Amino acid sequence: MDHLSWEKQGQIANVLIQSPPANALSSGILKDLSKVLDEVEADKSIKLIILRGEGKFFSAGADIKEFTSFQQQDDYKNLAQKGQQLFDRIERFHIPVIASIHGAALGGGLELAMACHVRIATKDTKLGLPELNLGIIPGFAGSQRLPRYVGIPKAYEMILSGDPISGVEAERLGLVNHAVDESELEEKTLSLANKFVAKSGPSIHAIMSLLPYAQTSQFLEGVNAEAEQFGEVFGNEDAKEGVQAFIEKRQPNFKDQ
Repeated sequence: MDHLSWEKQGQIANVLIQSPPANALSSGILKDLSKVLDEVEADKSIKLIILRGEGKFFSAGADIKEFTSFQQQDDYKNLAQKGQQLFDRIERFHIPVIASIHGAALGGGLELAMACHVRIATKDTKLGLPELNLGIIPGFAGSQRLPRYVGIPKAYEMILSGDPISGVEAERLGLVNHAVDESELEEKTLSLANKFVAKSGPSIHAIMSLLPYAQTSQFLEGVNAEAEQFGEVFGNEDAKEGVQAFIEKRQPNFKDQ
């Protein structure tokens, strides 16, 4: 695998995103992450996954430059659907996945973290969905998962403003389970992980299969609608301008079309 590594420590699989400098979620990372899930699934002794990012960030977004290689609306829709399917697999995985977050979880990075079952972040971590700053929208089910954790009014504010929140505010809102000092992140993550893996495997699997029933039936409809809109929005002129402005590190000049 080119973008991820993982190792087994006892009954825990430690997965590390390794795509410097920002660990931006490319199609390569998504493919590697799917392979990791296959390998972990094949090892029945593993009872939990910890997901981390190497370097300064957990994951500071999607790979925007990769988007410029796409030509058709269906290319963007297919990308969104692949990411959604992978993140849905994580959310419905047979063992818990803990996201241990430092630096930033933005855009696709936050969407990945929200698909995990538990999130532990540093107090100064930045979490947000800034896609509208580029004239695009979240595409990996961010528009559907964020309201579940922070409520609909706050989700509107975060997505429409594009402004991130801190780990401290994320804990207050329920977006992360715990916000800790950076020096405590590893200890807190392992402490919670060890409590989980001390439980009986069959009881863990039962809970992992039961809690997803709490999702409303409209979640899948919302995810499908997001993929459609992701494709449509990416086909407009403002999206092209926003992505190009991001690459050129300037403010976009949106014409609302």
